[in-house]
Amino acid sequence: MENQNNSSHTFSRRKFLGTTTAAVAAMSFTPLSFGFAPAKPNSKFGGVQIGAITYSWRSMPSTAKDILNYCVEAGISSIELMGNVAEEYAGIPAGAARPPRGAQLSDAERAEYQRKAEVAAKAQREWRLSVSMDKYKELKKMYNKAGVNIHIVKFAPANWSDEEIDYAFKAAKVLGAKGITNEIGEEACQRLGKFAEKHDMWAIYHNHAQPGEPGFSFDKFLAYSPKNMLNFDAGHYFGATGNHPNEIIERLHDRIFSIHLKDKTGKNANPANTNMPWGDGDTPIEDMLKLVQKNKWPIYFDIELEYEVPENSDAQKEVTKCVQYCKNILV
Repeated sequence: MENQNNSSHTFSRRKFLGTTTAAVAAMSFTPLSFGFAPAKPNSKFGGVQIGAITYSWRSMPSTAKDILNYCVEAGISSIELMGNVAEEYAGIPAGAARPPRGAQLSDAERAEYQRKAEVAAKAQREWRLSVSMDKYKELKKMYNKAGVNIHIVKFAPANWSDEEIDYAFKAAKVLGAKGITNEIGEEACQRLGKFAEKHDMWAIYHNHAQPGEPGFSFDKFLAYSPKNMLNFDAGHYFGATGNHPNEIIERLHDRIFSIHLKDKTGKNANPANTNMPWGDGDTPIEDMLKLVQKNKWPIYFDIELEYEVPENSDAQKEVTKCVQYCKNILV
């Protein structure tokens, strides 16, 4: 049922904003650029590890060093690193420049873009199969020295060649991750689990609105391999189904590696299935955090900032508010 006995609403937007003002102000004056070493971050609150996915900072400069600075400033000690961030740090050839969104291309222009994309993809494939792991070792060392661990890398390699998938798991392991993430789907879940078994890691799958489709079942995808796990996006799940995410967390907690946190309205709300600033939506964030805390399940929670950033703010300030939101619940 949607929103019944949702204790998250006891943690109001007003309380959230009031308790995060000081945290954001403190973050704004973190003197990273002046050469001082800030205290190492620690976002494990009450035994529950809170992190973020680097996608949250997509509206800001997002090199590996930028992401690390954001984590330290926001007090985040664990990260789901997007594969493109890691690969750009390691020197992968650039992909083909995408046409502007909404651009009307002629047949000739479309064919030329396709040609360039194929050339770029070939260059990237060749790079992946020959690149040294030294830059990934360097990246891990840089993050760990600052107090940030990389628990997943989102290479999303389901459509890559077998050799590239081997590379993805190898690189993720060098980075200190316990697995790679990919969007959930029949082919991906059948294919990647076997590679996870080979590398003794996890293949971890992220959902969007699929749970709202008739006949959808997480169990089917998990059954393909004991190394298949879920990167359960609780916000998308709630928005698409209106059901309380704890129903899935309780039943499949031993097959959930991580949970993406966001605040959305439910399936039958008005507006329905809509990203909201934390505290304004209906997603039972508090219930989920407290359930995992109570049971001491080793599940990572990752903030995924998807609501529209206010004009007087930026993604870093909003992520910092979300970290504080979780801390206020758990401590």
